[in-house]
Amino acid sequence: MEHAVKSIKPRRRASSTEPVTDPAQESVLAPVPGETMSRSPASQSPASQSPEVIGADGEADPLSAEEAELPDDEVALSPFGGLAVDLSPFVLKLTPEACGMRLDRAVSTLVTRFSRSRLQQWIESGHITVDGKPGRTKMTVFGDETIAVNPQAAPDEQAFTPEAMALDIVHEDASLLVLNKPAGLVVHPGAGNWTGTLLNGLLYKLPVLAGVPRAGIVHRLDKETTGLMVVAKTIEAQTDLVRQLQARSVRREYLALAWGKVPRDGAVDAAIGRHPKDRLRMAVSQGPTAKAAVTHYHVVGAGMLDGKPVTLLQCRLETGRTHQIRVHMQSIGFPLVGDPLYGKPHLARFFGRQALHAFRLGLLHPKSGKMVAWEIGLPDDMTALLATAGVPALSLAPWDQPVKAAAGKGGKRA
Repeated sequence: MEHAVKSIKPRRRASSTEPVTDPAQESVLAPVPGETMSRSPASQSPASQSPEVIGADGEADPLSAEEAELPDDEVALSPFGGLAVDLSPFVLKLTPEACGMRLDRAVSTLVTRFSRSRLQQWIESGHITVDGKPGRTKMTVFGDETIAVNPQAAPDEQAFTPEAMALDIVHEDASLLVLNKPAGLVVHPGAGNWTGTLLNGLLYKLPVLAGVPRAGIVHRLDKETTGLMVVAKTIEAQTDLVRQLQARSVRREYLALAWGKVPRDGAVDAAIGRHPKDRLRMAVSQGPTAKAAVTHYHVVGAGMLDGKPVTLLQCRLETGRTHQIRVHMQSIGFPLVGDPLYGKPHLARFFGRQALHAFRLGLLHPKSGKMVAWEIGLPDDMTALLATAGVPALSLAPWDQPVKAAAGKGGKRA
């Protein structure tokens, strides 16, 4: 890879128990000061607090099967802390009032800070015992048993654990780092992906990021999109970068291979919202919840895959909506090669993911205020794909390349 840089409520005690040996009490973390506040899941550190992440790249994936619980884009930096959950083992001594109850009901009556379903899981997995023996969810208690509870962390409570992983760091200084994200790596923990994410890797590489909300992540790339991302190393840098993203002053450019012959340069100016029938997808929309989105594109080259025309595009984002490039190009008839959500299913065999790579990134350095920019080459799989398609050498537009005002459905197209 070529890396280039340019300086430019209280708990009620049930009557069926004696005093409970359970020192764990819920405590609320203080909110981190900032702009827009949002409630986050249970957490133990600022890194696990949840400033909503800007979908600065246009390819954030909060609606995918893997990350369905992640927030949408365009929300500012400031989180509320969640609840710090004490998972220390404790003992319950039942009294005759519990006689005749099912074990799970008896325990859930006494332990209100954990859900009944979660307690049932612990019973079935052997983490709740009755007089020293494994319990059964539906067993009947007599009201004189000693119940030992060994709480287990829920998957989301393990989401902010440092994990060793190889990271391709393009640039690093005291304020930020820029990395080249590979395909297959989820950026932030979410439903189905509580471990093995970029956030986990960042916490391992830089333990200091445990003191920065979301470990410094300010924007996302979709799981299968490759390329450049910036991560803040301090709260001050994170605040500055989020403000730049909101002001649309961060320059983000992608290379995308699309099906069809795109005739000329142009732009798509069309709002994007959740698909009316499929919650895993986004769509061009004029609905009340749709958000403005603008994608400029420049024709770089053309080729053929299995006798079908393809066009390599250089895309520049003004906004950062979920799946923006993928949705916009599909809306004007040029879906990306390999795209599993918006592409052509019968042509998926040509590439195992959407052919989309974030190759340029430019921003004002949070410390110096000077414009800095990075550029990264194509990953090997996209290089091989272009070779197969016979796309000629790249002819990229410079950073200041003017583009014509245009739009797709919901707007106008040049």
